[in-house]
Amino acid sequence: MRIKILTVFPEMFESVLSASILGRAREQGLLQVDLIDIRPFSDRKHKNTDDYPFGGGAGMVMLAQPIHDAMRFAMGENFRGRRIYLGPRGKRLSTSLARELALEEELILLCGHYEGVDQRALDACVDEEISIGDYILTGGELAAMVLTDCVARFIPGVLGSSDSPEEESFSDGLLEYPQYTRPREWEGRTVPEVLLNGDHAKIQAWRRQESLRATLRFRPDLLEKAELTSKEKKLIEEWKESCFCEN
Repeated sequence: MRIKILTVFPEMFESVLSASILGRAREQGLLQVDLIDIRPFSDRKHKNTDDYPFGGGAGMVMLAQPIHDAMRFAMGENFRGRRIYLGPRGKRLSTSLARELALEEELILLCGHYEGVDQRALDACVDEEISIGDYILTGGELAAMVLTDCVARFIPGVLGSSDSPEEESFSDGLLEYPQYTRPREWEGRTVPEVLLNGDHAKIQAWRRQESLRATLRFRPDLLEKAELTSKEKKLIEEWKESCFCEN
């Protein structure tokens, strides 16, 4: 997969993209990330990319012209993919959306900054808007990093094991079960016995139950859309009656 990121602060990205899983994915050729500085595309004398908003108001607004020309450069002759603006009014980034985006050959991410982007640039250059949450950042760069990391996990080979992204939180609509590693006992706390007996069927059943328990305790809203068996629904109701999540 190839991801091109349009930004006025390309220097923010390199440490994130060069480390850990993303760094290895790039080294192995599984992921290519191109950072495109919007500033050189400005036709202003001082290469500025923002100006005061019409109608007044605080802050500055990113200019349409440099964004348009930078996007045209990023697309090249045979662009096949999706052009995304990272903004607070977009659809919420989710596991299902990340999995969908990972199937694309190419993505172009536009990072907004200051008080926003001239709407004409968004109308002309963007296919969709995506938000990483209901809060405001100083710019779209951090959001672009989050989206890149999230999408990269679904590119075959990036995580090493094809099962890894499907066993984590939100992959099936639930939070992930608790994880343990060595030593077996630490500070008087022990690993649940079921994880030590080698019975994979019992381990899977325990993990499913603990995912339900964690979801009920920390994100009960997720249970409304999760696919649950009648037995699981009954178990959840029993937990609610016992008020386990308050203890």
